[in-house]
Amino acid sequence: MKNIFIRTRKSNSFYLFLFTDKNEYNKYMKYDINTHIQEYKKIFGWDISQQVFLESAKDIDFSYLTETSSVYSSNIEGNTLNVNSFMNAKLQKTASKEVQEIENLKKAYVFAQNNILDEKNFLEGHKILSESLLIKSKRGTYRQDAVWVFWSAGLIYMAVEAEHVSKYMWELFQEIEKLREQKMTFEEVLYYASFIHLRFVHIHPFSDGNGRSARILEKWFITQKLWKEFWKLQSEKYYWEHRAEYYSNINLGVNFYELDYSWAINFLSMLPKSLTNN
Repeated sequence: MKNIFIRTRKSNSFYLFLFTDKNEYNKYMKYDINTHIQEYKKIFGWDISQQVFLESAKDIDFSYLTETSSVYSSNIEGNTLNVNSFMNAKLQKTASKEVQEIENLKKAYVFAQNNILDEKNFLEGHKILSESLLIKSKRGTYRQDAVWVFWSAGLIYMAVEAEHVSKYMWELFQEIEKLREQKMTFEEVLYYASFIHLRFVHIHPFSDGNGRSARILEKWFITQKLWKEFWKLQSEKYYWEHRAEYYSNINLGVNFYELDYSWAINFLSMLPKSLTNN
């Protein structure tokens, strides 16, 4: 097993941090992962399973749901086109920045659907989706500047310093690779997919396109563990319809070094609820 290290803000010391090394994980993340997973599984009190989802989604066009995922994910980031207006704009061949944003995001989904999940491909996906968001030199590459996240009340989060982004992203993809090799229940796949989404957003590695990338990453992991049909999962629609809750649940601390993942269950519980959102 390859060792993975985290640099703390208060010193130059490093601590092991592995999803797969649960004792170190529990100490760093400030909660017991086994307890958290048990809490998470209680969410599956309804008659929901992967078979139920696959049955409900089997007759829905794959390409259409990729487009709707792209629209809803863009809506979360402020794009004003709904599914109907986007589809009509396409039919009328209307050119606009908002249409192009969604088209680029759809291309990134299609790229992800046809490639293995690793850091190189993930960066390529960001390069595709950010074509109309960023200048060429910032597409598909980690940020070189500080990032602050603002909401209606003002500054709510300070992301990790730019000089540490590559290290934390390398660490995250080492985790993903380990998790890809592990045997998991359906519930555990969704749990880790959500946690990857959450951790990625907290790293906030890009100058723009972080939210869109996080939602692709979440489904990319699910489909690598299960089946390609899970690209049909309308998690983006659920997050859009519950966006105030979505943003509130992501907020676990004022900066990267003071995140408290003992409250993460509120965010993690959102993904399984989207199973019935088709």
